Amino acid sequence: MSEIQREEMPYDVVIVGGGPAGLSAAIRLKQVSPDLAVCVLEKGSEIGAHILSGAVIDPRALDELLPGWREDGCPLAEVAVTDNWHWVLGKTGKFALPHFMMPPLMSNKGCYTGSLGNLCRWLAGKAEELGVEIFPGFPAAEVLYDDSGAVIGVQTGDMGVGRDGEPRADFQPGMNLLAKYTLFTEGARGHLTKRLKAKFALEAECQPQVYGLGVKELWDIPADKHVPGRVIHTQGWPLSESHSWGGGFLYHQANHQVALGFVTALDYANPYVSPFEEFQRWKQHPAIRAVLEGGKRVAYGARAINEGGWQSVPRLAFPGGVLAGCSAGFVNVPRIKGTHTAMKSAMLAAEAIAAAIGAGRAQDALDEYDAAVRASWIAKELKLVQNAEPLVAKFGGAIGTVLAGADMWCRTLFGFGIARPLQHHSDASATG
Repeated sequence: MSEIQREEMPYDVVIVGGGPAGLSAAIRLKQVSPDLAVCVLEKGSEIGAHILSGAVIDPRALDELLPGWREDGCPLAEVAVTDNWHWVLGKTGKFALPHFMMPPLMSNKGCYTGSLGNLCRWLAGKAEELGVEIFPGFPAAEVLYDDSGAVIGVQTGDMGVGRDGEPRADFQPGMNLLAKYTLFTEGARGHLTKRLKAKFALEAECQPQVYGLGVKELWDIPADKHVPGRVIHTQGWPLSESHSWGGGFLYHQANHQVALGFVTALDYANPYVSPFEEFQRWKQHPAIRAVLEGGKRVAYGARAINEGGWQSVPRLAFPGGVLAGCSAGFVNVPRIKGTHTAMKSAMLAAEAIAAAIGAGRAQDALDEYDAAVRASWIAKELKLVQNAEPLVAKFGGAIGTVLAGADMWCRTLFGFGIARPLQHHSDASATG
């Protein structure tokens, strides 16, 4: 297999991953330097195929990328957040946290709720209008390096390989896509990103990344139960029974649909905790069941979520490539938002790449991109919440939430928290 002759396709920039970050990078590259040859690889059968996600999205990055998106047919513009609730659940009851207790950054004012998959499909159309080549159904299988060890592109996966690893009669070799710079936006726990982190020791100076597992569904519900723009987040039961933590969400989106899901932090001590079963129990809570009764589930899925925050952001640049989006881990855990920070990081990467190519550079380390992220509003936002996850992980859902809220308020009002930036432990080390 190693001696197979492969077709080579040269580009200025190859982007691995057709999610919001990868597509934002592609658009920004063509906005800044229209003559650049840019391609996007997406493992799904089409853009959005692997993005089952109802989301509440802060439009800050989208406003910077495409300021006229609200008037340009973007599906996200259909439903603005109008009604925001945060419930603490008991087994059969609930109480709502008053809004005045919540730090300002927890407000969803000005945000929109909708399908992240539909947003990506719309972004892909904008990218193609600018001349970006998008290849769905072509996962990147290997990273390509030159003799010095710099990244020079990626290889797409071979097709027609038997169970024994040998080519079948219908074998088609993957192609080598060569680039001056390669941008990795694979999402959380991307297989190429894990190899790059190890090869270039990108996590040598940051805290270990920690994760949550989000199980999610899309439901059609009766019209009389649907409140477009209503956003509900929950904490407490059922995870409180196993001394685990996480929470649920339920978003009323367009077309009488609700997106709902449940996130379980993966540092639970009890190895018998099942995130899927906890989600099913949560759906039976009277307050959640009341919304779903009479409805029909139309889609479901799951994904890993980076929860380490600012402490766990690795070094972002290495010879020939950069990490952006959830490959680097920019999720704001208390807000349950990461799309806007992922998009912004990719836009900064695109600007650094375009400038470097314009200066005649190729396949070197774009340290200026790393510096730009650390000087951006991404850093400012994530530093405000950097102790929230470790405080809840250490002290539990009840006490930890109070301490996390106090820390966020202090950082918002005074510029410092109730504690110095706290460290993480790996998820696996917590399991009994």
